[in-house]
Amino acid sequence: MATYVNVINYAQEWKRELIDFIMQDTISAEHITSNVNWLTAETFNFTILSTSGYQDHVRTGGWNAGKINQTNVPYTVSHDRDIEFLVDKADVDESNLTASAKNVTNVFMIENQNPETDAYFFSTVASTSGAVTTTETDTAVGTILARLKRDILPIRKYGARNIRGYLSSAEMDLLEQSSDFTRNIEIDKVMSGEGDKLETRVTYLDGVKLIEVYDADRFYTAFTYDDAAGGFQATVGGKVINHLFCTLSHTVTVPKIASIYFFAPGGHTKGDGFLYQNRSYWDTFSFPNAKTATVDSITVSVGAAVPSV
Repeated sequence: MATYVNVINYAQEWKRELIDFIMQDTISAEHITSNVNWLTAETFNFTILSTSGYQDHVRTGGWNAGKINQTNVPYTVSHDRDIEFLVDKADVDESNLTASAKNVTNVFMIENQNPETDAYFFSTVASTSGAVTTTETDTAVGTILARLKRDILPIRKYGARNIRGYLSSAEMDLLEQSSDFTRNIEIDKVMSGEGDKLETRVTYLDGVKLIEVYDADRFYTAFTYDDAAGGFQATVGGKVINHLFCTLSHTVTVPKIASIYFFAPGGHTKGDGFLYQNRSYWDTFSFPNAKTATVDSITVSVGAAVPSV
């Protein structure tokens, strides 16, 4: 019987396809970037540049000396995840191992990787931003518009087109029922362009794009990454997110390493079957502004705490 030897890292062959697939199936797709200049295996720099302002001109001659401050802040990727499966021979087309590996990858990404990408993004941005956080007790239809406008205001200076608002399904329902809100709320693609993109309810408020987070399991301030319990789940004591406003320029998800291997029987020692291995190494970061070096490009409203089971 033939022995198959397979040491191909399919993730490298499918790199563009994998990124496209993540962006097609995640709510936070617009924040994913691969345009990073890596300094070491785990670290990249974010440069903070600021200048001093005008000073009064003196007509007797001379110019006022200003200052340019440039600080390189290192960011280190830390969210390192992997999994392996033993796939039965009967479920693999031995004449086309690549197709079989893709099938497993597609299912795994839809059911596990992409939801976790969103969950990690929302929780990291909400919990580590240093932004104003409010716990809402008022969830009435009549106040939803005012509350959203209030939480857009602190980051309005970054430009409406640069801001994204993520709303829970409950808050999108309230907005839809509000008589004060005159825009249409429609099913639309999270990202523009052709292709099979994720669709959810989308609308605009004062030029800011509002996107429904229809999967409530992805929308908490804290998650526990417990593989035995299904990959990830909301942390007890964490908060339900009502809505989250952040900017495309200051909140990013950075992929670092993707590895996918598919070993045939005889190419591994785990049993009589095909061994599938998948590693994903990435992180989400909130960047500071130039003047104060603090993160102020995020506003989050949270609700009830996650109860213990």
